[in-house]
Amino acid sequence: MIYGVLHRVIPPVARTVWRPTVIGLENVPPTGGVILASNHLSFADSVVIPCVVPRKVVFLAKSDYFTGSGVKGTLSRLWFEGLGMLPVDRDDSKAAIASLDTALEVLGRGEAFGIYPEGTRSRDGRLYRGRTGVAHLALTAGVPVVPVGLSGTEKLQPVGSSLPRVVPVTVRFGEPIQVAGRYDGVPLGRARREVTDEIMTAIQRLSGQVEAGAYNARPE
Repeated sequence: MIYGVLHRVIPPVARTVWRPTVIGLENVPPTGGVILASNHLSFADSVVIPCVVPRKVVFLAKSDYFTGSGVKGTLSRLWFEGLGMLPVDRDDSKAAIASLDTALEVLGRGEAFGIYPEGTRSRDGRLYRGRTGVAHLALTAGVPVVPVGLSGTEKLQPVGSSLPRVVPVTVRFGEPIQVAGRYDGVPLGRARREVTDEIMTAIQRLSGQVEAGAYNARPE
């Protein structure tokens, strides 16, 4: 119910204020399980993508956003739940693994799941190597992956700023990458790596970022 209310209000207002440039939206299937795999430049990315996609997109968010107390904590929880986000404890390895099961449940219901294969936000603007969780989801669920390239969101709400700024933002959706049946008989580890690399190559073409050639690490 919360999602339905907020989604009728927030996206139209956001699109009116920021007027994002959206390219290739027709590549997002209107129904059925699908993964939206995007580069990650800003905290705001998980708001920008759902605001321009006409269907619900589920993202995982830090559990801290859902556990605060008082009025502020309640408003935070309602905000993130209303955006369709699900909590995950990023400091708990078991919870991180369980989050993949949560994602598979979302895809199994025929919904769209958003993921950042880099694992965490790029702090220098480069595109980091993708982690294979995205391929695990695609191969297990047998759903297509739509690569997404964001640009400008790093200026939308820079680290340390409390309010978003009105800046040009572009969201590019690439053609769906189909994986079902393509890797039958291929060793699982190799299949996951190849699918992940294919997704990251597509994201780079959409975002135009310089490739870092290494995995990104969370800040201390």
